[in-house]
Amino acid sequence: MFGKRTNAVQLPPAPGKPEADKRTEPAPQRVGKVAQEKVDQFNELKTRIHRKLVEQLDLARMTGDDDSIREQVREAIGLLCEQENTLLNYNERQRLISEILDETFGLGPLEVLLGDPTISDILINGPKQVFIERHGALEMTDVRFRDDAHLMHIIDKIVTAVGRRCDETCPLVDARLADGSRVNAVIPPLAIDGASVSIRRFGTDPITWDDYLGFKSCTPEIVEFLKACVSGRLNIFIVGGTGSGKTTLLNNLSSFIPDNERIVTIEDAAELQLRQPHVVRLETRPPNIEGKGRITIRELLINSLRMRPDRIVVGECRGAETLDMLQAMNTGHDGSLTTIHANSTRDAVQRVETMVMMAGFELPVKAIRQQFSSAVDVIVQAQRLTGGPRKITNVTEVQGMEGDIITMQDIFCFEQQGINPEGKAFGQFVATGIRPAFLGRLKAAGAEIDPAFFERQVLLTDEEM
Repeated sequence: MFGKRTNAVQLPPAPGKPEADKRTEPAPQRVGKVAQEKVDQFNELKTRIHRKLVEQLDLARMTGDDDSIREQVREAIGLLCEQENTLLNYNERQRLISEILDETFGLGPLEVLLGDPTISDILINGPKQVFIERHGALEMTDVRFRDDAHLMHIIDKIVTAVGRRCDETCPLVDARLADGSRVNAVIPPLAIDGASVSIRRFGTDPITWDDYLGFKSCTPEIVEFLKACVSGRLNIFIVGGTGSGKTTLLNNLSSFIPDNERIVTIEDAAELQLRQPHVVRLETRPPNIEGKGRITIRELLINSLRMRPDRIVVGECRGAETLDMLQAMNTGHDGSLTTIHANSTRDAVQRVETMVMMAGFELPVKAIRQQFSSAVDVIVQAQRLTGGPRKITNVTEVQGMEGDIITMQDIFCFEQQGINPEGKAFGQFVATGIRPAFLGRLKAAGAEIDPAFFERQVLLTDEEM
């Protein structure tokens, strides 16, 4: 009549905490809590199994090739899953094994992004916010790190692999991945909301001139002209803003250097991928924990002059090394290549002047301009336009000095005509009708080019893109 009695005791709610009524809790919140609990349980299980794996296995003593070792570790993870008596279905179990393998051999959550060739940038803003750039547009991903310590562990794996460090005494660092991708990391206290990592991708299949033509980033006439300029040992500056494709363009211009020449490359973080047989790669070194031992681009550039280079390729000039680069170009090291940050070919001159003066060289502006005009033959501008497309927007000849002014003339340029309905810039490539004065030098060097390229004409219109 009165029902069964139980010994259960109903406890009152804790002081200051009203009793929760699950029936009144919104369904989306309940679903969200359940999903978060499952994620937390999965991560806890993954951490526990990974810890046991590290305790049981000594990777240094395992024999066989990389694939064999990876398969042995996979089997060990499977056994640990059975010992843990996990109630995971097949797909969850495979995901768990895959993520633990990524933590053991790779860069954890980043592996899935690094394996996607369509991603050009990975931008990490703390452990819970990871953005990517794909086809010129930013998008947020569902990739997450467990916590700040997990993200710091991944950063440490990246930088120690190239002999660098990132800690409280050195809270920002430039590094590179095994595939050449460029990495910049900034950690607390400089990064207020957690460590920030920016990865500029340089995949295993680098962009080639065929890709430039396929993406309509330039025209065949521009490619042939640039090939003649490099083969003819002209000195070339590549200019552009951040993310405009300067390094990729430098890498592709370097592909035109003959195989029988000795090339010395100098970079902050080595990312150029030259395919010639005789390449000496030099990389700067940050100071040690005592603030000593730093080696700069300028020191490497000065030393490279004693290494009997046929070509000097500097990844980027951003300081005192700019004047040394101009002097090297002026003293017999023809065919040298470098990049600088500038918004236009004309701004490149002002940028060089500023860098030389900020480095402490007490030179009049006219002397700097004379060095520039006599050293640089061609300026190539790379630009990222509205909506993401990257173009070679200007190929400019440096003609010389008239009074105190450097005279320059565009040979090829991209004329933007508007924005299409998809939000991307469109326009046309044109030859300006100017025939460069150095054609005789190119012919003497065996890099003759068709004069018809320089007739005033539209090379490629938006309708053809």
